[in-house]
Amino acid sequence: MMLYPTLLVLASAALAGCDVSHILSTTTTEPPPPKPYVFSYTAGRYPGHADRQHSEVSDGSGVVRGTFSYVDPRQKLRTVNYVADKEGFHPQLSDPLPDHPTDSEAVARAKDKHYALYAKIAQEHFEHPHPDESSVPQQSAAVAAASAAHAQLFRVIAEQHARIAAERDALQREEEQRGYQELQHE
Repeated sequence: MMLYPTLLVLASAALAGCDVSHILSTTTTEPPPPKPYVFSYTAGRYPGHADRQHSEVSDGSGVVRGTFSYVDPRQKLRTVNYVADKEGFHPQLSDPLPDHPTDSEAVARAKDKHYALYAKIAQEHFEHPHPDESSVPQQSAAVAAASAAHAQLFRVIAEQHARIAAERDALQREEEQRGYQELQHE
């Protein structure tokens, strides 16, 4: 009957005296060097259809070379060859990027208007970095009422959650007490 509690006490005492310093120490082992690898795949949107491919080779020294191709929405094959090394990712495109289109007169005017307004706002913020209270938007009566109603509902829900948690804790304590009583009667 008392065997289980006795074993529990003995096991706890044995574990308390264990040296776990080796678990707490940090390792200084260097990560292994990169391993060479090769992979390649071709894929498509349905069986028998290939609209992209990718292949890559690593020589094991940390340098990766690869290429990927895809068919763009205009049905043109696009290919990117790349090298990735300790200096970064270096892509080479098969086709140069298209020139940026020139702005129409309407777009140019809109941009100028936008930049002028942006400069005006930036200057106002520079001159007055802290807005006065009169320029800060105020809540309407309807928004204030809705906020108060929401806060009240939140309080009710929080109280219900606290009550449920207390009930659950009480049930858990009762169950633990029953379990201890059963162990003592064995």
